[in-house]
Amino acid sequence: MNPEEAPGDDLSRNSAYEKKEAIIPEEGISEITVGEDSPDSDSAPERQEEEKKDASGIPPREPEKKRIESEKSSKSSGPSPSIQKNKRSNRSYFLVLLALIAVIAVSMAAIFYGLGFGGDFGTSEKIAVIYVQGSMLTGNVPSGLGYATSEEISENIHSAVADENVKAIVLRINSPGGSPAAAQEISIEIEKAQEKGIPVVVSMGDLAASAAYYISAPADYIYANPSTSTGSIGVIWTFENMSSYYEREGVEYYISKSGEFKDMGSSWRGLTDEEKEYADSVVMESYDDFVGQVAEGRNMSRSEVKELADGRIYTGTKAKELGLVDGFGNLYDAIDKAAELGSIQGEPKVVYMNRVSLSSLLLGSESGNSGEETSQLVDYFEKSPYGKILACMS
Repeated sequence: MNPEEAPGDDLSRNSAYEKKEAIIPEEGISEITVGEDSPDSDSAPERQEEEKKDASGIPPREPEKKRIESEKSSKSSGPSPSIQKNKRSNRSYFLVLLALIAVIAVSMAAIFYGLGFGGDFGTSEKIAVIYVQGSMLTGNVPSGLGYATSEEISENIHSAVADENVKAIVLRINSPGGSPAAAQEISIEIEKAQEKGIPVVVSMGDLAASAAYYISAPADYIYANPSTSTGSIGVIWTFENMSSYYEREGVEYYISKSGEFKDMGSSWRGLTDEEKEYADSVVMESYDDFVGQVAEGRNMSRSEVKELADGRIYTGTKAKELGLVDGFGNLYDAIDKAAELGSIQGEPKVVYMNRVSLSSLLLGSESGNSGEETSQLVDYFEKSPYGKILACMS
């Protein structure tokens, strides 16, 4: 094809653009068609492209071609340091996330296990294990802080009875005793459970004395260890007389009272003879209730119990000889006995209602129950101005 006549540079430029060339890149084929010459083709960009072609002898590459070659060059040279750094950073974040998920999962498992959701899931029939640990009193003190409150223990017994899958209850006791009123409240719930057909088995640990034995007596079966300290059937009421100290320190009191016995037990004076007689009568009233509880629970006469109930401690071995406990065994023996008495077929699910765990202590501390606050909760009992009436080892 012969180009039309054109002056000077226009002639060579038009002749170049009239041709169709097939440029075959590495990734495919793209056909570039050059338009026929026209007066409009003499634009500045076209002249620049022509100049580039004339200088190198190779047509200019299209933008798509350049992009493909750039990508290939980047791949062949490998990832840049910044990309490698980002990958390492992403991998580190992923590992940290996995670690956090693992910690959360373990923590949740510990919390659920501590709250009593652990155990064998092979059967829906359950045995509820309830701990009685520390001095017993009526109050609202978090478990694991040295006190066993009748409110918490009674609530756990009540909850176990309300669960239709609970067939028996085990009380695991480690307590020197405490308030007779607290023991009475717990015993009431034990008797309610038995009335609804839920057997109660006691497992004594190191110590289950006085008020702790009071709540053990009505159980269907009592396990102890040969060296367990138990018994101490009796009541004590203590008073503190600091009048000599106050006199030395020059402390004087003026007492205005509505009745003769209103300041009985106050530390600024001792008891009068009438007050001592009255205190003895109160102690014996509580003692008679204790004797009746043991006699009924252990199927003994009151006279038989009184022969044993002089306040002394008995070892587990001696207590078994005297008929105060039924056998020797640990917590798991008590669980087996509870399963037997509850007519549980197969392996039961054991639910620990109030077992102290790290999670429960941490949750308790987060709720604001510091040692100082706990002390304030029990001051009414520990620092009673009327002395302390105790069914407890002195």
